[in-house]
Amino acid sequence: MAYSIWHDYLNLASFFASVLGLYILLYKKQAQSEDSDIADEVLFSMAFAYWIVHCIAIGAQKWVSPDWATCLLSLKWTAVISYLLTFSCALSLPLHRIASTQQQAE
Repeated sequence: MAYSIWHDYLNLASFFASVLGLYILLYKKQAQSEDSDIADEVLFSMAFAYWIVHCIAIGAQKWVSPDWATCLLSLKWTAVISYLLTFSCALSLPLHRIASTQQQAE
């Protein structure tokens, strides 16, 4: 399988960006007043955490020997599941904002 090196650098940069985003999100010093703000913050933190797991699983696949088929398969499944969970969190955030604005309008 031809694998370009730019994907590795992109994965590494994405990992560090997610760690930085999670750090900023967890340690910001603003008082949360509404439940919708807290839910948005939780969705963001879940998306960052799942993406960190995805980047680690993709990176670990390069270090595992192809002879360890069970370990390699579990890393691939971990990467797929964490990717889908990240996507679901990213999709849930705007849907939650739409629902909260409709609820406030009523």
